[in-house]
Amino acid sequence: MIKILFACHGNICRSTMAQYVFQNLIDRHNLTDQFYIDSAATSREEIGNPVHHGTLRKLKEVGIPCGDHRARQLEKREYDEFDYLIGMDSMNIRNMMRILGGDPEGKVSKLLDFTERTGQDIADPWYTGNFDRTYEDVKEGCEALLQDCLLRL
Repeated sequence: MIKILFACHGNICRSTMAQYVFQNLIDRHNLTDQFYIDSAATSREEIGNPVHHGTLRKLKEVGIPCGDHRARQLEKREYDEFDYLIGMDSMNIRNMMRILGGDPEGKVSKLLDFTERTGQDIADPWYTGNFDRTYEDVKEGCEALLQDCLLRL
């Protein structure tokens, strides 16, 4: 089983969107039993809060179901529990490294590192308000990540 954890600042916009987009991809490819998908925050600001209304709206618009998610913070122990720990931007990666205590096994990446846009960030729609653009970037990253994962199966 491949275990993936998506992380962003608050765990209410981008990482949650990535969690449900990726879950939808693996469900459509009949791979659900081969993956475990989760998401978490690098900050404590939104802990316990539900998915942002903009993320909910966009996922509903594209027909992707969204569960009863509540934001939670990334924990150091999760480094050993997941195969991939995926951040959305450079600040997420810095904070993930701080929380996790480093990345000795090379498990931490930005989502767009799996695409031809290596090194690029996924903009935070909390600030931009552009959930459409965030969705397109997340979808591109998740599709490329799935292809990378399939090489491991």
